[in-house]
Amino acid sequence: MKKAIHFSVLLWLGLATTALLSQASGTAAAKNDGSAKAPDEVKGVNGGSDYVIGADDTLHISVWKEPDLTETLPVRPDGKISMPLLNDVTAAGLTPLQLKDTITEMLKKYIADPRVTVVVTGMNSRRVFVTGEVTHTGPMNLLPHMTVLQALAQAGFTQFANPKAIYLLRTQNGKQQKLPFNYKDVVKGNHPEQNIVVP
Repeated sequence: MKKAIHFSVLLWLGLATTALLSQASGTAAAKNDGSAKAPDEVKGVNGGSDYVIGADDTLHISVWKEPDLTETLPVRPDGKISMPLLNDVTAAGLTPLQLKDTITEMLKKYIADPRVTVVVTGMNSRRVFVTGEVTHTGPMNLLPHMTVLQALAQAGFTQFANPKAIYLLRTQNGKQQKLPFNYKDVVKGNHPEQNIVVP
């Protein structure tokens, strides 16, 4: 008689809680930053300028021709970064472009025509939590547009996993959704609608 293996998985992202929940015999689940031209683009690693900065993200702030103001900084739990001359600057909740504009305006008191670049070098504010019959349990950084299949591929299955019985449990606006995910069907090209973006 086979022993049933029961487990649950949770995925947490920003203000919304998302989860992959699986409960079956041998089941796997994934839970759910001179002549040279001044840079004026705002970039985010693994993401575009629409990425919203959060606590624990890592930012590289570069001010053209001002090496003393160019730093790689963590976003503190209170959502702020600390910069020379400016002291605390709120970063969380802003896109890199918005933060670039904020820093530029603040620096105009000290520097003529400051050219600022903001690069998200570590996206640590959004995480997926994986547990169950997977090789790598615990949190993993959530990449932009990461799908359920990508999260599971990164987590890996154990020999006891049942990839046909995976569930995505997502809580948004106080309501919980339980979405089934059949790994074997999805990798064969069937039911692509199950391979949703995790956030």
